[in-house]
Amino acid sequence: MPQLSAGPYAVISYAATLTATSVGLVVVGLLVVGLLGWIGVTLTRRKGAEVAAAEANAKLEAATAVAEAKSVGDRIRREAEDEVAVIRARAKESEQRTEEVRRQAEQQAEELRRQTEGRAKEIEQRADEVRRQSEDRASEIRREAEQRASVVRREAETEAQSIRDDLREQRLEMERREHRLTEREERLDEQLRGIEERQNELTGQLAELDRQRAEIRDLEDERRRILEGVANLTSEQAKTELVAALEAEAKRHAHTIVRDIERQAQDEGEIKARKIITGAVQRLASEQTSESVVSVVHLPSDDMKGRIIGREGRNIRSFEQTTGVNLIIDDTPEAVLLSCFDPVRRETARLTLDSLVLDGRIHPSRIEEIYERSKGEVAELCLRAAEDAMAEVGITDLHPELVRTMGLLRYRTSYGQNVLKHLIESAHIASMMAAELGLDPQLCKRGAFLHDVGKALTHESEGSHAIVGADLARKYGENDDVVHCIEAHHNEVEVRTVEAVLTQAADAVSGGRPGARRESLEAYVQRLERLEEIAMHHDGVEKVFAMQAGREIRVMVLPDAVDDIAAQVMARDIAKQVEEELTYPGQIRVTVVRESRATEVAK
Repeated sequence: MPQLSAGPYAVISYAATLTATSVGLVVVGLLVVGLLGWIGVTLTRRKGAEVAAAEANAKLEAATAVAEAKSVGDRIRREAEDEVAVIRARAKESEQRTEEVRRQAEQQAEELRRQTEGRAKEIEQRADEVRRQSEDRASEIRREAEQRASVVRREAETEAQSIRDDLREQRLEMERREHRLTEREERLDEQLRGIEERQNELTGQLAELDRQRAEIRDLEDERRRILEGVANLTSEQAKTELVAALEAEAKRHAHTIVRDIERQAQDEGEIKARKIITGAVQRLASEQTSESVVSVVHLPSDDMKGRIIGREGRNIRSFEQTTGVNLIIDDTPEAVLLSCFDPVRRETARLTLDSLVLDGRIHPSRIEEIYERSKGEVAELCLRAAEDAMAEVGITDLHPELVRTMGLLRYRTSYGQNVLKHLIESAHIASMMAAELGLDPQLCKRGAFLHDVGKALTHESEGSHAIVGADLARKYGENDDVVHCIEAHHNEVEVRTVEAVLTQAADAVSGGRPGARRESLEAYVQRLERLEEIAMHHDGVEKVFAMQAGREIRVMVLPDAVDDIAAQVMARDIAKQVEEELTYPGQIRVTVVRESRATEVAK
């Protein structure tokens, strides 16, 4: 209630404050009017005093002037009278001004009084209005408070009634619970008595079980002693042998399961991979390998050989020094041989010698001139070969420097296989396999087409051709996936994408297909010997046979020393060691043969 009545009291206090303020303003106005009147009277008296003082001075001056000189008395008197007249005029003017100031002060005081009275009336009216509004607001607030109080009173009564009802129900519920607890305690007492009786019975039974357990323990000890005496083994030894047997059986069972799973996965994977690779190879028609480090240049006649040699051999020396190619002149009629391991240099020398033979003029300066022109022709042929290869695989947006480098691969071979043709084959194979697997054929084709580009620069840059080619492709703005295909196709970098795996597969298929490559007899024999050494190094191996040109190893093992599980493990170990130590095209199959024969004679 004090909060509800605070508003009207504050308004009345504010009105009283305004009334006191208006009375103060009236008093201040009256004081100002009195002050102005006093100022006027003071000014009037001062002017009168000044006039009286002036007259006294005049008389004193006149008396003095009369005493000093009577001759000038009249003149001084007249001057004094004139001055008195002026002073009187000034006094009258001062009185008029004082009267005017007084009238203005009275008018201003009257005006201020009227304004103060009007402001006071206005303030009283506003105070009455505020008082009425405050009283109305107080009445309204009082009514609202009474209404809210009545509502709260009703709600409180309703809630109190609800609480009383809840308490009544809780009291009844507690009485029911006490009744149920009493009944439960009675039942628990009965159950406790039954449990005590049952416990007494169980105690007797436990005692009987302990006696029987002791008898059984004695029987087990006696049986153990009998079994140890029969088997000549202690229980710990028998347990150890049992655990070892179970462990061996579990390992054998696990190896069997693993072998079945691996065989099933390998069969399914080989079937699917064989289907994809076979389809890609069957759709690809390519030339067989042809490798040679010697080029044959046909001559119109044997007389041309002498002109090629020149006087005291100067022409042939100049030719070999300029081209870097060995010129072999033997007994072959109408032909000479050019020998060099660099195919680009050998082809440049061949074109140079053909041009010299057609021209007929052979001397050192002419050789140098024709050689420079032949170098330009070879560069144009390389560029045209690269453009033809790009058109064949459907790639048109390679960097010009990358195209020029690709053209150098026209005259390079790997195990007798032309590298540029190998790249074309790999691109087609990768594209077809990618299409079968639902990947991006263009990306796989591009990665396979560029995977051996580093072979054109291996002699100029340090590092393997895969890393050099990847750096070159990255330098000329190739995609990161394409760069990864190049650098990972020989596992020098860990393979991270499916496209890189397909590039490896396409490279292996193109290089491992029948007739694609050939290797030297010495490397072939060394690989076969190393395969046999790896297989013979394992225990229990009786004989080793390298078959199908080193693509299969058959290992004969002693059946008494190696069981079926050990044979499977041995085949896997040999295959893993071959993968780690040897470099070979395609794949090598390892077959471990274990044969057991039982022979009896019927008599």
